[in-house]
Amino acid sequence: MMPTAIRTAILGAFALAALAACKPEAKAPEQNPAPASAASSTAAPVEQPASAPAASSPAATAPAPQAPGTDMRKEDIGGDFTLTDGDGKPFSLSSLKGKVVILSFGYTHCPDVCPTELLTYSDTLKQLGDQAKDVKVVFVSIDPERDTPAVIGKYVKQFNPEFIGLTATGDQSLPVIKQQYRVVSSKVNQKEDSENYLVDHSSGAYLIDKTGEVAIFSRYGSEPATIAADIKKLL
Repeated sequence: MMPTAIRTAILGAFALAALAACKPEAKAPEQNPAPASAASSTAAPVEQPASAPAASSPAATAPAPQAPGTDMRKEDIGGDFTLTDGDGKPFSLSSLKGKVVILSFGYTHCPDVCPTELLTYSDTLKQLGDQAKDVKVVFVSIDPERDTPAVIGKYVKQFNPEFIGLTATGDQSLPVIKQQYRVVSSKVNQKEDSENYLVDHSSGAYLIDKTGEVAIFSRYGSEPATIAADIKKLL
């Protein structure tokens, strides 16, 4: 059995590795691939004369398949919690038992990471086809000061009308939930008495199985097909 000290160190490193700076200048090429809308080359191919034989070209190399997510079933992570949904009503994660849940954390003012992830999860549901009815996407705000229930609810539905946005209100404890899921976040570039700030926070998502247990961690940058394949293992 792995000693407790070593296990703790490994889990701490895992949490830090998942930290994503939610600001454009913090993008790393290997983590933030170009958006799908990026312009492709418009150069036209050179035509061969009719009498000339077609030039042979090397066979295109198919991209290597992306590695699946990280199995988290042996880790002490996750658990039920109750926050407030976009309608201002209490919403418990346990109410989704019987479904596979894609659980991610972020905030509505996030300039790049969060929108990219939510678009990815919307595409993931499309990849699942009819099986998508057994999957729910839950987006938890780590910025409840600005993300009111109405704001978070409206925000997530821009990506998919079935997405569930949650935020902390009243005595609901976001720090406890962040600890449950090893989420770290920190305000940056905040001036005194200013609401104009960014938040560095953990990226990626947890895939929660039908019993409510965390099963797989899907890192930021995972492709919809990769996430869909992991979800199918849990359906």
